Amino acid sequence: MDDDRIWSFEESLWTADAAHYEESVDDECLMVLPTPPFVFTGAQAIEAVKNTPRWDKVSLTDRQVARPQEGLIVVAYKAEAHKGGEAYLAYCTSTYRWIEHGVWTVVQHQQTPPLTSKG
Repeated sequence: MDDDRIWSFEESLWTADAAHYEESVDDECLMVLPTPPFVFTGAQAIEAVKNTPRWDKVSLTDRQVARPQEGLIVVAYKAEAHKGGEAYLAYCTSTYRWIEHGVWTVVQHQQTPPLTSKG
């Protein structure tokens, strides 16, 4: 998968409907999201993602792509998502696994909102 397709696919995971997640998130996926229970596995991860907001617009910056071996892609980026007056900012990673020609699934995703210090 070339870089343009990677970023288009990743953006779609923020804006697409629940059916898109059903086909894009692997049954063996592990996720860490900033909502309880924080660590999600398999079908639980798919349900968690299906129940997150569909954003109208997302901007992915600070993009990094690694291909540690054939059939495996890892991305890292900063996401800024917007819907109406609501905004969300997080630093994210996703890992894709190749299934067959033209078919990739998400096997790992993590979101970390910026940490703030008190003081």
